[in-house]
Parts: sequence; C-alpha cells; structure tokens
Amino acid sequence: MTDDDHNNHPNSSTTPPRAPPSVAHSSPQSPPDSPPSLTTAGRAKSITTIAPSKIRLAPVGQCAPTEGASLQHLLDSNKEWSDQMLNSAPEFFDAMAAGQAPQYLWLGCSDSRVPPTEIISTLGPGDVFVHRNIANVISHSDMSMLSVLQYAVDYLKVKHVIVCGHYRCGGVFAAMSNKQHGLIDNWLRHVKDVYAANQAQLDAAPDSARTDLLCELNVERSVANVCSTTIVQNAWARGQELHVHGWCFRLADGLLRDLRVTVSGQKQVTMNGTGLLADVFVYDKEGVAANH
Repeated sequence: MTDDDHNNHPNSSTTPPRAPPSVAHSSPQSPPDSPPSLTTAGRAKSITTIAPSKIRLAPVGQCAPTEGASLQHLLDSNKEWSDQMLNSAPEFFDAMAAGQAPQYLWLGCSDSRVPPTEIISTLGPGDVFVHRNIANVISHSDMSMLSVLQYAVDYLKVKHVIVCGHYRCGGVFAAMSNKQHGLIDNWLRHVKDVYAANQAQLDAAPDSARTDLLCELNVERSVANVCSTTIVQNAWARGQELHVHGWCFRLADGLLRDLRVTVSGQKQVTMNGTGLLADVFVYDKEGVAANH
C-alpha cells in the first residue's frame, strides 16, 4: 500500500471519526480525497442501517421496565443514601470525585453475604479496593485479578492486601464433590488442587470440620500465590511497605478470623521457607529489581 493509498483508506486518520451513537450530530462532509465508496451519496446509502437515529438508545421514559423487572426501590434507596450523606457530610461527594487513596486491597469471594464495607464498620466508600471471585481463588493466569493487584500496589500504593475467604463457602463445597456443576468446575480445579496437596490432613479431619479446614487452606494457598507474583515481589524489592494477610469470615457469628499467615517482605519468605512460605515462589532478587 502506498502513502496515497493509506491516506485514502476508510480507516485512515484523515476520515472524520463517527460521533458516538448517543450524540446527535449532522452528517459530516465527505473529504475531497475520499475514495468512490465513500462519496456523499455512497456514504448515505451505506449507513441506512446503522444511522445514529436507528441505534440510539430510546430517551428516558420510553423504555419502561415490564412488570416485575423494575428496580425502582433500589434507585429510591440510593437517593435516600445520597441525601443522608449530603446532610451529614456535605463535602463527601466532592472528596469522592477528587480521587481515591485506599490503604487496603480486598481479594475475596463473590458471596453476597461477605461485603467488606459492611462487615467492617470503619470501612466505607473510598477505603478499600475490591476484587472478588468464586471461592477467592488467586490464579496466576487470572488477568482480571492481576490487573487489580497491579493497579492497587503500583498506583494506589495500598499497604495491605487481604485475602478473605469464608466458612461454608459454596465454591469449596462444590470442589469437594465429584459432581459436575458446569463451566465453574474448571475454575474450581484450583480448589481441588489445594485439596489434593493437603489430602492427608483433610482426610484425617472430622467430617464436620473438613470443609472449614479446606476454606482455610484455600486462603493460605491464595496468600502464597499473591506473594509469588512479580507485582508483590517487585514492590518489596523497591522497599515499598506491603503486607499480605489471610482471613476467614464465619457466617454464623459475623466474625473475621486472622489465620496468622501475614507476609510482609521477601526477606521473611527466604528466611522462613516452611509451611505456607515454602509455597511462595521467589524470583531472583536482581531480576526482580531489574524488571521494574
């Protein structure tokens, strides 16, 4: 393709960009050097099925939800909350809009009964950065989790990463069975691997305690996996304060339990490579520092 061909290409920078469908606009003038397929007449013909007026969302009031689909009660509740916050702290939303500086990253289970800003009364909007998935699994191939971890550690500069599981976790229950549950079985293989690695200990536990024990072991494995990331090890290598904790929440009494597996630096890992810390993969220190 020559430079002239590139300049005349429909995707070249000389072609005026389309306005978003939701923005009303007049039709752009065809540039003088447009190829034949993009003449004014040709353009009008080509957009008859995708004109903004055809695909624009209907104005408010013309897409009313059908009976049973309305969530107006939630919108009303949000309005009440907003009014309460404005009355009690008039500058609250100005501060929210200015940015965030949380000290904590919460890596937890998606279970609706374990919202971090509800079970810890001192936490509110802006206090904790959150990532949740089924069974609080930390996988080195989970780009969503890794992106959250990197942003929290490298940009927000959180000081604490909290991996929090909970007892009577449905994901853990499912992982302990041989039944199929669909696509989720592939995700829960991570928890099954934890079971396989600790089978002797789990098999020796009473039936009533086995599931809770696996919940705790799963958290411990996730803590080790967090510590094994280059994200965390790079932070430690450059002297950044960062502590990785493992907690478990008991639904029956609403209390959090510290599993006492906190890791606060690479030196702690290399000096005490037993138990949980034996599972932490340690990168070459020079390589970790050089790669950042």
